Amino acid sequence: MRFLPLLISIFTLFTAISQEKGKLNPEEQSYLFHIVRKSPILEKNIGRYLEYKGPNITFASGETNYDSIESILINNPELLFIRTSEIAKSPKGLIAEAANKMALWELNKILLAKRLDDENEIAIYATKIEQFEKILVKLLPPRATREQEKEILPHKKIYNLLDPSMSFDDRLSMIEGYHFLDQNDQLNTLEAINRAINKYVENKTYTFYKALGGESEMFANILVAAGDGSNTTGLLEEREKDENGRWNRGLPKAVGLFPYQIEMVSDEKRNNAIEPKRFTSNRFKLVGNNKITNLHFDVWGYNSKKQTTVVIEKNGLSYHLFGSGQTRFLSPDSSFSEGATFLSVINELKNVKIKTLNDRIYGKRGFDYWIGHYEKKKEDAAKEIKRLEIEYNDFGFTSIKTNNKMSNKGKKELKELRNKNPYSSIDPSQTANAKPKTDSQKDKRSIVQDRLIHENEAYKSYVKSIKDLKFEKANAEKIMAEYQLKLNYFNQLMGTRWAQYTFKDGVYTFEDSTIFDMRTQEFQFKESEDTTSFDVRLLAIPYSSMSKDADEVMLHIHLTDAEPAYDARLQIHLEDAFGSDEFTLDKQLINKEDSVAVKQLFESILNKKLPIVMKVRGQGVGTWNGFKTVKAPNVKELSAYPGSTPEARRESRMDTAYLRLRKTELIIKTKTNITFEVNSYTDPVSSNLDIKNPNVISAMQKYDLTKNDVLSAYRSAFILKKMRQELNILAGEYLDQQTAKIVLDRLNAEVDKAKVFVGKASFKVKEL
Repeated sequence: MRFLPLLISIFTLFTAISQEKGKLNPEEQSYLFHIVRKSPILEKNIGRYLEYKGPNITFASGETNYDSIESILINNPELLFIRTSEIAKSPKGLIAEAANKMALWELNKILLAKRLDDENEIAIYATKIEQFEKILVKLLPPRATREQEKEILPHKKIYNLLDPSMSFDDRLSMIEGYHFLDQNDQLNTLEAINRAINKYVENKTYTFYKALGGESEMFANILVAAGDGSNTTGLLEEREKDENGRWNRGLPKAVGLFPYQIEMVSDEKRNNAIEPKRFTSNRFKLVGNNKITNLHFDVWGYNSKKQTTVVIEKNGLSYHLFGSGQTRFLSPDSSFSEGATFLSVINELKNVKIKTLNDRIYGKRGFDYWIGHYEKKKEDAAKEIKRLEIEYNDFGFTSIKTNNKMSNKGKKELKELRNKNPYSSIDPSQTANAKPKTDSQKDKRSIVQDRLIHENEAYKSYVKSIKDLKFEKANAEKIMAEYQLKLNYFNQLMGTRWAQYTFKDGVYTFEDSTIFDMRTQEFQFKESEDTTSFDVRLLAIPYSSMSKDADEVMLHIHLTDAEPAYDARLQIHLEDAFGSDEFTLDKQLINKEDSVAVKQLFESILNKKLPIVMKVRGQGVGTWNGFKTVKAPNVKELSAYPGSTPEARRESRMDTAYLRLRKTELIIKTKTNITFEVNSYTDPVSSNLDIKNPNVISAMQKYDLTKNDVLSAYRSAFILKKMRQELNILAGEYLDQQTAKIVLDRLNAEVDKAKVFVGKASFKVKEL
């Protein structure tokens, strides 16, 4: 609260100058005020530029009743002042986020009027309804339209499909009951609705964006949803969260308007079914023209148990943005306190399912081990069977032998008989053991036969085991192939080459100088002439790696071009402001219309946590890159302007080709730090500057500097000192004496330490 008096002064001084009438009607202005106040990210960045002069209406709890304030503003629009010139300096993505929410709010209004068939409401929004219907009718299949008074309109039942409170599954069930549409017509109708919503919202977002001071030559606004289409957490928790993770109230319930990318699928259970995609992809192009490609992401349908995952991929390099566990904000930091993440799904597939199955197939005791084990058993059994068959067959070629000599056992038995009957005559043939023995090898043959049967049974069991194992292995390999295919797909979605990054003061800087600002949710490709295509993928998190069920997530993607310093709080561009070979001027740098920006600069300087950075450069001879003046490489200076007469040379000097090169710029940014950037350029005609400073002359000789190099350095140093002089005066006007002293002491100390860089040389500002 220490800056509150200063903030109040920012909005009370120079009111007549800074009040600006936007192109929004009272209802639109009141809703803009509502959504900005209720959206922490918008309130923090552009809230100060909406000045409400009416009464503060509160609930019994003390909370502000913005619904009531909306009504007040609709009837009394003069109570709200919108400073569009200051909003225009805000992050472009946040201007687009506010404009997009207004567009969704408006579309909700007109669709509700149509569904309720309310004549009064339809009359109010007649023009806007007509605009939407013109877009929709061009996209709908003929069977989904009707003719009325020679005008083609959407079939009346089509508007039932546009209820934002419906899940995709409900919408699909409804359209399947429309018997006047076949399945292809149903698919085409849903796709037409999706495209019409996106086109209408994009058009209206651009209209509101321009009304809020936004500028762009390239403008894309995409709404997209991913998931299985059921009414799950993502759809139920559609409201935004504040920075403490609490759900806001009163914002548009427009999640149901976010279109799914849909497709016709066939599988074992269903034939030609319409389904939403779980993973969506949108293709964009870099804006080129040496401008920044500015992307902004706004997550809807946020689910605190499923980590929102967005992947941007360009030329094979992937940039990853993950949802926080507490807020809907994205960042490259993948940490997530609890719940499912896409990385955890990949890890489950890779490290649990695939690893377990791989061990079953190829592990120490896997299928291959047991197949090899039984193959060896089968081979051993086959060899044993062959040996036993030979042995068994050999019995058929062996003669039967009779031994006439009584065996010892027979002799013993005969002796016992004679002892029992000493007076009887005993015939030796009366006992079997006393008979001569005949050897037919019947017992051995039986044993071999039993073993042969046993080995044959074992062989068959080994063959069956091998067959069963190979079948199980084939099934396992089929499942493994499905796992691997899914893993490859997931890896492809995430990208195989991840961009590395560093983090400082809320800004992530990737390895190729692409940046992501977590506080504004803006992702920026650096300025270039390149117009390469890149993809933005939104990944719904499945319940498991092989599940088709995935919770909903909705994303607003905005793309626009941006000048490198578009968001500077103060920009001063001087073209041909200095006289020939001169480096001083009397022109005022800071004007009254810059008062809000100057006060914000003072506010930032008061915050000692924000470092002050001086970037003062004498750029020497400039060149035009098609968009702006930049330092020229390989300079070849001219002795004079083209022309055979003095008059012709004067005309050449004022030609645009030379005029735009004689440029000096002062850019002040107060984002992650306080940056004062001064650049000065000359045209390529040699300077006749009279240089007397021995240090400068020495540096010219040492670093091979031209007089144009030195002239540009003098001009940059002068601009910095003149800026300080003007800020010293303004601080006395805008701030109290004590606050002004704190601001100026810090500012003057930094200017005194500043250096002007010219090529490899540098000079203290005081020295010049």
